[in-house]
Amino acid sequence: MESKLSSPLKDIKVMPLASESFGVRSMCTLVETPDTVVLLDAGVSLCPYRFNLPPHPLEFKTIQHLRKLIADAADKAALTTISHYHFDHHTPSFTDWVVNWTDENETARQIYQNKLVLIKDPKTNINASQQQRAKMFQKTGGRYAKTVKTADDKTFIFGNTTLCFSEAVVHGAEGGMLGWVIMVNVEYDGERFLFAPDVQGPMSIHTTELILAAKPDLLMLGGPPLYLEGFRVEQAQIVQSLQNLSRLVEAVPLVILEHHALRDEFWCSKLDNIFLKAQKSKHNILTAAEYSGQENLFLESKRSQLFENHPVSDEFMQWTKTLTNKKITKPPL
Repeated sequence: MESKLSSPLKDIKVMPLASESFGVRSMCTLVETPDTVVLLDAGVSLCPYRFNLPPHPLEFKTIQHLRKLIADAADKAALTTISHYHFDHHTPSFTDWVVNWTDENETARQIYQNKLVLIKDPKTNINASQQQRAKMFQKTGGRYAKTVKTADDKTFIFGNTTLCFSEAVVHGAEGGMLGWVIMVNVEYDGERFLFAPDVQGPMSIHTTELILAAKPDLLMLGGPPLYLEGFRVEQAQIVQSLQNLSRLVEAVPLVILEHHALRDEFWCSKLDNIFLKAQKSKHNILTAAEYSGQENLFLESKRSQLFENHPVSDEFMQWTKTLTNKKITKPPL
């Protein structure tokens, strides 16, 4: 299906593969230029518990389907990226049929085998948990790669296409505990697509300035974590995120808004003023699904309704009692 709005890009093709608007946690995107094909952040996950409930069978069916789409996209890609080491942004090499839908012998190999993998620096500007995951990747999934290179603050050239990676920027607020990520600006013949995962708004003014300086025609952005306001995120941080987001939608012709923002069931109404800002500038905001010409499929934020409206089998309920078992088998779907 075609997008509701024509893309401002003519020669750079941006194809979202998995995201909250597709029913999972991810920002995985395939980008194609006349010179190369790049698979960005090839990870996908489910929230293990939301509203005190495990994922619904519909969520498992969705991640199973999207895992295959990502593997098929990897066959087309010459290189892939890892902006940071959360498992919804890269694929681990262990068996997990609850959160990541991975098989230790196959899933990561499908994505990284014989690829150039451009990664967040595993040693600098990285917190302890992500550093541990980075080491794990290098020993496991990274072994399948043809070449692994750190990408922080570096530019890679493929014909007339440049991939310009940012310095490490904070995963959320300055001084936060979630670590750092790298953004990437894909440019071809004057067109620019900027991929800014997990910047949470952006929450950081410095990150906002970096995005504005890049002058993207199309921006794919990890939005503010509205669903965590007053719980894990201070209200002042959300306010700052919205102020920064407002500046971006005034400057960028088309913003694909995704990820943390869409985990809140009422995200759209909470962002009314942001949509108005974009409209006044004759700019647009879409989800990844809308950009792809598809209907939004919000599953995690509607998990309670899913269990109420689509009752699960006794067999599935029995399976959920084994969730603490590390050797858990695939759910009965």
